[in-house]
Amino acid sequence: MHIHNVTCEKVEFAGLPLAVYREIAAHLRQVEGIEVEIITQSSSSFDYNQSQVECLQLLLAPDLPVENSKLVKQILAYYQNRYA
Repeated sequence: MHIHNVTCEKVEFAGLPLAVYREIAAHLRQVEGIEVEIITQSSSSFDYNQSQVECLQLLLAPDLPVENSKLVKQILAYYQNRYA
C-alpha cells in the first residue's frame, strides 16, 4: 500500500528491545491507513543499554477514519503503559 499526502509521526520508547518494536509495528500495521517503518539507531557509539531502534515512523493516510486514529492511540498507550 502506498499512501499519498501522508502525515508522518515518530514514536519513541526509550530502551525497548527490537523484538518489542517489531511487535508494536505488527499491531499497528493491522490498522487500515497506517504504514509503519522501524528506524534503526543512528548513534555512532554503541551503548549496550540503548535500543537498537531509534523510533517507529508512522505514516498516516490523510483520510484516516477517526476510529482508526483512536485505535492507533490505544495500541501505543498499551505499550507505553506496559513498558514504561
